[in-house]
Amino acid sequence: MSQELHRSVLLREAVDALVTDPGGFYIDGTFGRGGHSAAILRRLNSGGRLLGIDKDPQAVAYAGERFADDRRFSIWHGSFATMDEAAEEHRGEVSGILLDLGVSSPQLDQAERGFSFMQDGPLDMRMDTSRGISAAEWVNSESEAELARVFREYGEERFARRMAAAIVRRRTEKPFRRTLDLAEVVKAANPAWEKGKHPATRVFQAIRIHINGELEDLEQALEKSLQLLAPGGRLVVISFHSLEDRLVKRFIRDQERGPKLPRGLPVMDSQIARKLRSVGKVVRAEAGEVDENLRSRSAVMRVAERLGGEKLP
Repeated sequence: MSQELHRSVLLREAVDALVTDPGGFYIDGTFGRGGHSAAILRRLNSGGRLLGIDKDPQAVAYAGERFADDRRFSIWHGSFATMDEAAEEHRGEVSGILLDLGVSSPQLDQAERGFSFMQDGPLDMRMDTSRGISAAEWVNSESEAELARVFREYGEERFARRMAAAIVRRRTEKPFRRTLDLAEVVKAANPAWEKGKHPATRVFQAIRIHINGELEDLEQALEKSLQLLAPGGRLVVISFHSLEDRLVKRFIRDQERGPKLPRGLPVMDSQIARKLRSVGKVVRAEAGEVDENLRSRSAVMRVAERLGGEKLP
């Protein structure tokens, strides 16, 4: 399998924050095309180990080829939401977990994957093409109210009801099968185009997030990180839209504060079981990286460190 053009966002910053022990065990929860994984492996010594995880069968196959000769690396096909299963024997011992969220450049660039509203292809959008329903199946069968809810909640689309109605009207005449067909219907239903943004951007984002269960997977992965990380282990998350970043920000904040206790309870601050501490400030791509890779413009990286000496059951 040939190497697709792919630039990993915030590569140096992410690996600098992640790798604190060259001999540790690390998880790259979103392998993609291995940019972050390759950089992590360069930081590890002969005793270090890296587990790559990806939903996409193409990414898993590529990983098997790219790092076939590196015994420090292994790849697992699945969602990072179940990374505890993949790393069961390392529970409480993981030195770092990296999550680079969203869709990868190769997925966007391959019209046959159905992620892009700029190229014509089958309306699929599944990151794991071996399971689940396609975007076409969902768009052609879901109720108008549910379409609107998904567009509003996952795409933050203010014309969600209008677009859902247009889709339902059109599919009664002819089901949706292709990406550009859906994009044109959404485009026509959008009365106020945002400058520099395709009118179907938010709807396509919403469908992709819903079809792949991205936010649910992220919530599970964040919780699983608490089970897997060793004290001092790092959690590094790169988000590309506000829904993801708000979820990550809230999770780190809540774990940093500790459990909510009844007012007036005689507990000292040192007795509160906090599980994470935030490390540094929010990191964004520098101007030079944005110039070279426009996708990095919206990237936000947050870093947290596992606290406590206990191992969770």
